[in-house]
Amino acid sequence: MRTVIKIGTSTIAHQTGQLNIRRMEKMCKVVSDLKNVGHEIVMVSSGAIGMGVGKLQMKKRPKDMPTKQAAAAVGQCELMYTYDKLFSEYRHTVAQILLTRSDIDHEDRRMNFQNTISRLLELGTIPIINENDTVATEEIAIGDNDTLSAVVATTVGADLLILLSDIDGLYTADPHKDPDARMISKVEAITPEILALAGGKGSDLGTGGMATKLRAAQITTEAGIDMVIANGEDPNILYDILEGKDAGTRFMRRKRA
Repeated sequence: MRTVIKIGTSTIAHQTGQLNIRRMEKMCKVVSDLKNVGHEIVMVSSGAIGMGVGKLQMKKRPKDMPTKQAAAAVGQCELMYTYDKLFSEYRHTVAQILLTRSDIDHEDRRMNFQNTISRLLELGTIPIINENDTVATEEIAIGDNDTLSAVVATTVGADLLILLSDIDGLYTADPHKDPDARMISKVEAITPEILALAGGKGSDLGTGGMATKLRAAQITTEAGIDMVIANGEDPNILYDILEGKDAGTRFMRRKRA
């Protein structure tokens, strides 16, 4: 089974931007175990700008593009160093791929990306993908890693996309404001009513929110891929998701006639 796992900034970093060591260690352990079972795993990891903010000791996430790109350049090094170190402990090799929108939109470059991913998976590696924030401007940016992970999932022919963040799933209302809000375990179709449930932006260090996750669900389910939104606080939830158990919110792929 080929699975794309998107890891949000809030999953691997504290609010300070500094690395959540315990959570990241556990994440790499679980993903390594899933690899050992036989799953093909592609990761889309946020966190470069957030970790750069922490390492550069900035008080908050920058808003201007040059400082964002500088933070990403610093943070991406830290991010990949950490992944490489942790996965190596379980005898797994990682590979870094940084993308921009033009890499996906241009037919030849998209084919090169597909070929590279296929070969990396054949070689038993764990590709770790992020948007190339150090060069991406408004014109070539994909914009957020929820959308990026959906594009990656469709491009590499994944069976499942998992979005891990700091929310349990899709709720009928904002659970922080409405005590009667309940989580929706399964979404058969993305209707206007479902889209209306999207709230605002997520954590201060990240860029996503429910709106970008629902957009990702539209992309993947249209392409015949299931998608799950789940809380990455306990990485063990990946076991339940890949075993088909109720965990988070599962968006069912669109059935072809």
